[in-house]
Amino acid sequence: MTLVGKVESLWRYPVKSMRGEELREAFLGFAGVYGDRVYAFRSSAAPTGFPYLTAREMEQMLRYKAAFRHPDRMARPPNLTEAEAMAPGITPVYPDPADLNVDVVAPSGEVFAVNDPRLLDRLAGGAAGALGNVTLHASDRAMTDCRPVSLISVQTAQQLGEEISAEVDKRRFRANVYLDLTPSSGFAEDSFVGRRLRIGAKAEIMVTDRDPRCKMITLHPDTAEQNPEVLRAVNRSHDNKAGIYGAVLIEGLVQRGDQVVVAD
Repeated sequence: MTLVGKVESLWRYPVKSMRGEELREAFLGFAGVYGDRVYAFRSSAAPTGFPYLTAREMEQMLRYKAAFRHPDRMARPPNLTEAEAMAPGITPVYPDPADLNVDVVAPSGEVFAVNDPRLLDRLAGGAAGALGNVTLHASDRAMTDCRPVSLISVQTAQQLGEEISAEVDKRRFRANVYLDLTPSSGFAEDSFVGRRLRIGAKAEIMVTDRDPRCKMITLHPDTAEQNPEVLRAVNRSHDNKAGIYGAVLIEGLVQRGDQVVVAD
C-alpha cells in the first residue's frame, strides 16, 4: 500500500444540482455517499437518458440550499454498528422515508419542504416554461450522473486557477471527496484510474475513469455567475476531464483528515 494523501473535505448534495453541504464524516455505501442526491427534479423536455433539471438549464438552482430536516438521523445508516459486527460484514439498511425529509432555502430566504408545490412552481417558472413539465423524483440512494462517488484533488482546482489567472473555487466541481495530494501537483489523481483506493480504516473504491466536465464547472457555487474560462481550460489542456469517478468495493465511514492509500 502507498500513502498518497488525505481527505481534505467531504460533501453531499441532498438535491441534485442544488447547493451541497460539507460533512465531518460520510458513509460510503455501494450506492454512493449516504444521503447524496436522493432528490432530483425532472423535466419532460430533457433527454430520456438524462431526464433531470439541473443548473445547466437553470443556473439559479445552485443558489438553493438543501439540507436534511433531521441531520443526526442522516449521518450514517441507523444499524451500521450492528451490521458491521455481523460476519463477514452485513450491508446496512437505507434510510427510513421519514428521515429523508429535506428543507430548501431559496435565494430569497424563504424555506420550503422539498415536496412543497410552491417550490416546484418556483423552479418551473424559473425555467421560463422551456423545460416542459417539471416534477420531483425521490430515491433512497444517490441519483448520481455516472458513478457512485466523485473525487478531485484541491491541487487540481489550484492548478486550473493558475492556468486561467483567477481563483477557482473547488466547489465548482461538486465532488463527494476532495483530496489533498500534497506534495503532488494538479491532476495527480488521474494516475489512480484502474486502481483501488482505501480511504480511512475500511472504505475502498475502485477508480473507474476520469470525470468529463460540462457547463456546471463554469458556475460560481455561491452566485451562479458564469466563467467559461474554467471549462475552456479543462477542455484545452486536460481532455475535458477533471477529477475521477469511483465505484465502492467495501463500504465504510470516512472522515476529514483520513489517509488515502493506493491499495494495489
